[in-house]
Amino acid sequence: MANKYKIFTFGCQMNVHDSEVIAGLLQQLGYEEADELEEASLLIFNTCCVRENPERKIFGRVGNLRQLKEENPRLVIAICGCMVQQPEQLERIRKELPHVNLVFGTHNVHRLPELLTQVQETGERLFEVWDTEGTIVEGLPAARLDGLKAFVNIIYGCTNFCTYCIVPYVRGRERSRQPEAIRREIEDLAAQGYREVTLLGQNVNAYGKDLDEDVTFAGLLRMLDGSGGMERIRFTTSHPRDMSDELIEAMADLPTVCEHLHLPLQAGSDRILAKMNRGYTKEQYINLVNRIRDRIPDIALTSDLIVGFPGETEEDFEETLRVVEEIQLDSAFTFIFSPRPGTVAAKMENQVPEEVKKERIYRLIELQNRISLERNRVLTGSIQEVLVEGPSQTDPDKYMGRTRGNKLVIFTGAAERGRLVPVKITEARTWSLHGELMP
Repeated sequence: MANKYKIFTFGCQMNVHDSEVIAGLLQQLGYEEADELEEASLLIFNTCCVRENPERKIFGRVGNLRQLKEENPRLVIAICGCMVQQPEQLERIRKELPHVNLVFGTHNVHRLPELLTQVQETGERLFEVWDTEGTIVEGLPAARLDGLKAFVNIIYGCTNFCTYCIVPYVRGRERSRQPEAIRREIEDLAAQGYREVTLLGQNVNAYGKDLDEDVTFAGLLRMLDGSGGMERIRFTTSHPRDMSDELIEAMADLPTVCEHLHLPLQAGSDRILAKMNRGYTKEQYINLVNRIRDRIPDIALTSDLIVGFPGETEEDFEETLRVVEEIQLDSAFTFIFSPRPGTVAAKMENQVPEEVKKERIYRLIELQNRISLERNRVLTGSIQEVLVEGPSQTDPDKYMGRTRGNKLVIFTGAAERGRLVPVKITEARTWSLHGELMP
């Protein structure tokens, strides 16, 4: 009987793709994915540390596995990902979760087969977390979760050091993959039947700066356009400071690059943006948005917004509301500031009370939901190209898919998964569009 594994993933798309690589490595070892937790011989928790809540979930869920471990001593429990790159969290795992067998970090995922073998042969706990990043390891297998859309890493790490962000400390400095390696991976995915790829990086706009050859992110997109017949290319995340006119032109010119841009604003107050070390002003961000929309009129623009940053006054917050009203985002991920140990912002004075943060985020969400609905209503009556993902999760009699602008569409009419089909939009809602398949 084959060994079975189950992976629990927390956090961003980077973590999702890391879990796909972990699953690929395990399947090469002969493991199969378990349907139920109780039938697994290996449990892996791939963690996030960008906010506090995922960390609490990890310690709660893994702590509850102590009895299962006692009932099945051969069960191997592993924790990996960003959280374990923090020394204080690593020590906490040692003390509070003695039933955890294996801990490895973000820089040595490729070492999992050797680490797992060592744990199984010795029966001893093993903690291997590298303090610094090594060279990029190419050719790792990936058991992707979706046969239609795929994540492809193009750059690892970040060197921006925004004062609220732990990522540079747990993911390391920026390291770009070789463009030919990226192209080969996408061509291989296209040959397997994938129709869409999302290029991943903490800051994709920084791609190529660390390479010996002269290549920019815009140049990479031009190289990848139509690779192997891949029909759609997306990317995330873009830092406004590095968003070049060359990249805007590439997005406008290239038919496979989708008209969707995730461009984190974070705050609309220049004073708060400076304290965040974002490297731009609100006026520069607004001008950038205007340049993008002038060149790509139908682009869907999404963003990240943080409320309650240390020292944020009511006036600062109202400035954020004014900017959000002006730029008219299609949607936004909104977050309450969560101090991360080891970051500059965690030590700042004038931390905003929790009740003030909550009141502000409710106001921001209410504003953005209104704008999102208005933006979607503009599309009523239009015909959108939709990549069919399959039957709707909420209405099995209908189908679902996404537009080039990454908007969810629920529609009537039978359609084959993986097809690009025209859908007429008949109704707009805050988080989705509804329509009918065109002949």
